Amino acid sequence: MSGSGAAKLEIRDAAPEDAAAACHVLRESISQLCVADHGNDPVILNAWLANKTPEIVAGWTRQKGNSLLLAVEGDAVLAVGAVTDGGEIRLNYVAPNARFRGVSRALLRALEARAAGRGNRRCMLTSTETAHRFYQSAGYIDDGAPTGKFGTAGGYPMSKEIVAES
Repeated sequence: MSGSGAAKLEIRDAAPEDAAAACHVLRESISQLCVADHGNDPVILNAWLANKTPEIVAGWTRQKGNSLLLAVEGDAVLAVGAVTDGGEIRLNYVAPNARFRGVSRALLRALEARAAGRGNRRCMLTSTETAHRFYQSAGYIDDGAPTGKFGTAGGYPMSKEIVAES
């Protein structure tokens, strides 16, 4: 009988000391999984990654009105998400090696729960081309034409009614 089972997925608030690992996940996810959005165009990719530094991510952990959450398994950060107190989901990125394991969906539920806990009845976000179907499958609806961010064609404004759990 082996003593090491799979570590359980945990969603928790990020701390400043998590910034380097969180930053690594953000950069890997964007560069490897969002090719449909940036098309490996260095100008678009560099603009998208410009604020994904450990120093900036550490600042996000302390930002008032913002919750930076991590999905972790053991010591490994698998996904990074952020939601404002106003219910805007700003980040939901998964590590390439954790894709299609339900990690993003678990993190999304936690972000929605945090927004509901702050009194919101609706979550808003701007989806990438890559994540558009994922958000539709999670109950989000399109709120207008794609906006295009960092020179990409995507950038879908979306929203979803949420209910606070009692």
